[in-house]
Amino acid sequence: MRLKDLEIYTSITIQAHDNPDADAIASGYALYRYFKSKGKKVSLIYSGRYRIKKTDLKLMIEKLHIPIKYRAARDEKIEGVLLTVDCQYGAGNVQKLNAENMAVIDHHEREISTAGLVGYEINPNLGSCATLVWQLLVSEDYPINDDKKLGTALYYGLYRDTNQFTELFYPLDRDMREAVATDKKVLHLLKNSNLTLEELEIAGIALIKYIYNNDFHYAIIQTKPCDPNLLGIISDFIIQVDEIYTCVVFNHTQEGYKYSVRSCIREVRANELAQFLAQDIGTGGGHAERAGGFLSERKYEQYYPVLHSEAYFGNKMNEYFESYDIIDLGKCKPDIAGMDMYESKKNNIGYVEAAALLPVGAQCVLRSLSGDMELLIDEGVYILVGENSRVRVTSKTEFESEYRKLSDSYGETLEYAPKLKVKDSADDIDLLDYMKLCTNKKITKVYAKQLTRGVKLFAPKSDEYMLGEIGDYLIADCGRTHSMSIVEQGMFGRLYQKI
Repeated sequence: MRLKDLEIYTSITIQAHDNPDADAIASGYALYRYFKSKGKKVSLIYSGRYRIKKTDLKLMIEKLHIPIKYRAARDEKIEGVLLTVDCQYGAGNVQKLNAENMAVIDHHEREISTAGLVGYEINPNLGSCATLVWQLLVSEDYPINDDKKLGTALYYGLYRDTNQFTELFYPLDRDMREAVATDKKVLHLLKNSNLTLEELEIAGIALIKYIYNNDFHYAIIQTKPCDPNLLGIISDFIIQVDEIYTCVVFNHTQEGYKYSVRSCIREVRANELAQFLAQDIGTGGGHAERAGGFLSERKYEQYYPVLHSEAYFGNKMNEYFESYDIIDLGKCKPDIAGMDMYESKKNNIGYVEAAALLPVGAQCVLRSLSGDMELLIDEGVYILVGENSRVRVTSKTEFESEYRKLSDSYGETLEYAPKLKVKDSADDIDLLDYMKLCTNKKITKVYAKQLTRGVKLFAPKSDEYMLGEIGDYLIADCGRTHSMSIVEQGMFGRLYQKI
């Protein structure tokens, strides 16, 4: 859906979910600003049982002049179109108002049928609805940075919905955070007006009722309903306990279960654990030490209709720790017993020479679905895009020894186009505009076996592991059997064939 698709309506009512948070308020405000600029009759409302009372939200509304109003549920019909934001019309977290034309903009899992909507844009990959709205505004060439109030609102919505950016795992969220102009003084005020005395009491009671597992050194804490950011505050505190290596703090919301994850050991990446906890029923991600996620109420009840939430998190934590073997090549020699021999297939991948795009010595960030990578441009840097949109950097020597350049352009469409973000520049370089095709020169022989258990593989002198799930392949180069790597199950057949 494009925002201009809704411009056929003279009257537009934007509804945030009940008891709106910073993300819903920011997203609604940005849409309000856009449609106002198009000369529409626009109102920004919320409904439900509770009025906005959190200090930071009141300050946000006051300092940024956000015209959001409370509306009690009434029978009269909404004129024009009703646009629900950060929620979905008819879902359990938003008062259903009387409207003939409905549209939805949201970043949660789809909860309703979209058949009766006049338009919708739903992207559950994003950390905030503010990011989705920002993307829609950019698509319409709306001058977002002409007013810092708007940029500040969007930034703060993302900040709060990703637990102070600790659960920021999708590259488009990072793009928005860096693109918007903000009022730093207002942000500082909002960030430091987050905790109420009531929430301080909630945190104290929750800490007393912790669950500790002595075998795997993890803690689980459930809190009363509260702002999601309180989960992160409690997590940051509990991970400082000497016997606790990982922790999960969660609570029940109107939509499901929100949780925060922390890890202080190299064998557990918090973002990976967060994803594991959300398997099949939610979303999770973040950083290696700090992460979080969300479980859909509807999916939880479908998969676990009689399981208490504390039991769910306990079972999943035990399952996680029991599911993976550790292979540390710095402490043991690779074992190729039971492995079969394979050889590599010919594969075309995308490449670009970094020095053809930027001057040698330029500092930049390579951004892709794989994450952010600091990059210093020199004449020997090549950027490759292979199977599953995986982006990696290699040297000129390695590139020329392994690949042969083709004349064709790359020509693929990716979920997120990798880009170079140049330091001290507002201009990004879209790598897909410059990528050519290359193909591997050599036929590489490897030993490989399919995993029947999960594996965390540490290279010598490395604190970073490669994760292998059941069905993935553990491989060792026939010429360098001292090294090993993991290849995902879906990729292995495209890369290798049995000899």
